Amino acid sequence: MLNCVSKEEQLRVYYETLFRAWGCQHWWPARNRFEVIVGAYLTQNTSWTNVERALRSLRSAGVLSLGGMRKISLVKLESLVRPAGYFRQKTRRLKTFVAFLDERYGGSLSRMFAQPTKKLREELLALNGIGPETADSILLYAGQHPVFVVDAYTRRILDRHNILSANAPYEEIRDLFERALLKIDPDRNDCRGPRFGGAAHPPSPMSLATRPPLAQVFNDMHGLIVGVGKHYCSKSRPKCDECPLQKFLPTLK
Repeated sequence: MLNCVSKEEQLRVYYETLFRAWGCQHWWPARNRFEVIVGAYLTQNTSWTNVERALRSLRSAGVLSLGGMRKISLVKLESLVRPAGYFRQKTRRLKTFVAFLDERYGGSLSRMFAQPTKKLREELLALNGIGPETADSILLYAGQHPVFVVDAYTRRILDRHNILSANAPYEEIRDLFERALLKIDPDRNDCRGPRFGGAAHPPSPMSLATRPPLAQVFNDMHGLIVGVGKHYCSKSRPKCDECPLQKFLPTLK
């Protein structure tokens, strides 16, 4: 347990503990920025396994690109996206994003991601089908902007460790992590080595992309949290005794 320390310090200790245990997670696995964006939409309300199936279908059909997404019909796109569930909603949302990019930024992801983080985040949140988690995933993993992504695993871990309620507002959780991780020295952690565990994936072009040091720390922490959630901190029957964070639990739930 961590007694008499701030929430920010607790999260820094968690980061260091998980990084020592598992190393870099090479999260998020993707070949290019547009693939990250498509994956951010598709992963809503489904597992990453289902997303990977849909991405393979899109890639095999030759439409996992801005040009391909512009040209493909809604009906055909729906059939390819179907493995990720909610395929009609997700298809229309992907088309909406491409239309936004074309109208606002001349179809250029580089021009879009060159915008200030706050401005671009507001624009993304104004699009149909983009909530805070999806917007921040696009900003961090596709655009290399230093924002922290909050997901269900994050909420569950915070709640079980009595740091914040699982129902805390998204922005409160995001702000806490960003304040905490701001003091992490990214030079202490070498991401060039092999993966060790957690939610790690083999290195991909996007996981190896050059990004600001703080964005790299946010990237690593989110992947490490996903690893805890996937393997130990499940919704039911958590494996607390096997978790690297077990020693910090106030009580076992």
